[in-house]
Amino acid sequence: MRIIPPDELPINSDGSVFHLHLCPEQLADKIVMMGDPARVPMVASYFDHIEFHQQNREFRTITGVYKGKRITALSHGIGCDNLDIVMTELDALANIDLKTREIKKDFRSLTLVRIGTSGGLQPFVPIGSYVVSEISMGMDGLIFFYEGGRDLNDFDLTEEFTQHTKWNKLLAVPYFVHSDKDLIEQIGFDMIKGITVSASGFYGPQGRQVRLGLSSPEQNVRLETFKYKNLKICNYEMESSALAGLANLMGHKALTASLIIAGRYSGDMNTDYKGSFDGLITKVLERI
Repeated sequence: MRIIPPDELPINSDGSVFHLHLCPEQLADKIVMMGDPARVPMVASYFDHIEFHQQNREFRTITGVYKGKRITALSHGIGCDNLDIVMTELDALANIDLKTREIKKDFRSLTLVRIGTSGGLQPFVPIGSYVVSEISMGMDGLIFFYEGGRDLNDFDLTEEFTQHTKWNKLLAVPYFVHSDKDLIEQIGFDMIKGITVSASGFYGPQGRQVRLGLSSPEQNVRLETFKYKNLKICNYEMESSALAGLANLMGHKALTASLIIAGRYSGDMNTDYKGSFDGLITKVLERI
């Protein structure tokens, strides 16, 4: 049995994992994830009972009970690199004995639903709508750092996408990961389904031009016109591919559900979206 060394899995003196500052007993099997730490108490405000609250850096956690279901609300910050930290430490909490540093014999499966805000790329994805990421595309190459990542990627989809978009070869090879089918129906049966692009940045990687020019100014038009079987690219965000990819490799169930607040197709934006986001929170809490 391999003993995981301290430099590969840092553990704090109180027995908690390094970044999240959580101990195994503080984590529920059902986890609602979001980027913004300020959204965690929004989710927890619906709990009937709160048993634990912790925050370190951008990672804020509240575990409690909602209608008899024990749920952890957790913020992961922005970007796929943050998801690499969060997913690794959540899996360690579930499946590593933090005292002996050995993998547990009995596997503990987690259900993770990420809720967030997003930019719509299609006329059928208007501001205020909810989108479920049936397939997520990553620009960052993250899953290829892990054994099994190559087998996880849908290379037929990658090939069609790179040809259609004239993908810049200086960028990482895009990867496409399918979300858990059962969760898609459980959480998003009445939501828009399609492909979500997890961009490696908010501005240039999502086709926004402020002062710097873009290397591929036609990127968003090419994304909008891409179609794979019956699916189109619905929206931009920044984390769903890492969540879906790492959860798949680790054996967990994961899904991203997004509220559209920016119309990248129409060019408009809604910054006053709290009411619509509350609606997404309650749907996910009821269905998880």
